[in-house]
Amino acid sequence: MFSKILIANRGEIALRIIRSAKELGLKTVAVYSESDRTSLHAMLADEKFCIGPAKAQDSYLNVPNLLSVAEITKADALHPGYGFLAENARFAEICETSGVAFIGPPPSAIRLMGDKNRARQEMAKAKLPVIPGSDKILEDAAEAKKTALKIGFPVILKAAAGGGGKGMRICRHAAHLEEQFPIAQNEAKNAFGDPSLYLEKYITGAHHIEVQVVGDKHGTIMTFAERECSVQRKYQKVIEETPSPFVDEKLRRKMMKAVEDAARHIGYQSLGTFEFLVDEDKKFYFMEANTRVQVEHPITEMVYGINLVKAQIRAAAGEKLNFPFELLPRGHALECRINAEDPDTFAPSPGRIEFLVLPGGEGIRVDSAAYGGWQIPPHYDSLLAKIIAYAPSRFLAIKKMQTALEMTTIVGIKTNIPLHLAVLANSDFLEGKYDTGFLEAFLARKNGT
Repeated sequence: MFSKILIANRGEIALRIIRSAKELGLKTVAVYSESDRTSLHAMLADEKFCIGPAKAQDSYLNVPNLLSVAEITKADALHPGYGFLAENARFAEICETSGVAFIGPPPSAIRLMGDKNRARQEMAKAKLPVIPGSDKILEDAAEAKKTALKIGFPVILKAAAGGGGKGMRICRHAAHLEEQFPIAQNEAKNAFGDPSLYLEKYITGAHHIEVQVVGDKHGTIMTFAERECSVQRKYQKVIEETPSPFVDEKLRRKMMKAVEDAARHIGYQSLGTFEFLVDEDKKFYFMEANTRVQVEHPITEMVYGINLVKAQIRAAAGEKLNFPFELLPRGHALECRINAEDPDTFAPSPGRIEFLVLPGGEGIRVDSAAYGGWQIPPHYDSLLAKIIAYAPSRFLAIKKMQTALEMTTIVGIKTNIPLHLAVLANSDFLEGKYDTGFLEAFLARKNGT
């Protein structure tokens, strides 16, 4: 096992890793930017080092500074969290050659799955069904149009080098595709430094379903029941739940087995998530695999009664995965992402939190780095807290979440809590009758458009 872990991240995920490391008896090192000087992760780690100005490029993405801290503190492992450098294969290689264990998959797996087009091809070899689309990077709009006409509109353009909604454009006819192609290219280049695009058939009425996987260096692969992630705005997830009200036991077992086989095919290690679109007939299609811990991992932890981050650290240290009980999901869990943003316009709302009361009680978990008096910096993601509710049934979990949100008090900034409460009260959501188009339609009705 490692002796000291450097956490190359900030916010709630940095705290999450610190907590897991401490439970394993490990020392922790926090890095922070100048604007995060008063952040909780810097306060609660055993050691802390400032690595640069507020701009992420000069701090959290500054590889020489990160590795200098690892050398100074004699940290023998580094956890990247999510975002920033978490899925950067070159960074993982640099860590390994510098004698610092990278807590994540091998660089080869990160590189493979990070290239969305190559990943599709490899998953097809592993017999995972993939969405019909281009079989290589698109040269130009003319080639995209030719492919789209072959598979039929609507189609969706996607950035080959990344995800998170960047470089993604739904195109419903040829003229629209020609118009959107250069826009998607430019967005992909700005977000990932690579303008490469590929194209897929756009599946209407689809569910965004993901399957958690964890593997060790001994060939052990474990998969977990699905997470439903269809409540999303502009491809950004807002509410997740497990199990999905749409997925039945037959489909669940089929997807878990398919993911296990695919992960074994590429020799996957560490935490990872395979993401799918599932159509109205419950046929599933591989979209991408994220080679890191997911924001929404707590709902899987709640229904299984496990700690995935600890499992990730143990696997990176060379231990064989071994849980002291049978892994069976029990009950239901939801996660609401609380963002510092205007609930109507979705504009970020950084600023000082004047007063803060977060919920608690049976079945409620809060992952957050927020505290009263904290000045939220405007330079990073607006995620403020994750509220997770667990209960024996979906109905009771929703009730717990509603109560938790109503008891949450955040003064000084705006948050999207009103949006969450409105969604949780919606009859279609309550009945589990929603897909990836739900939230956009919900907002359109709400705004009278």
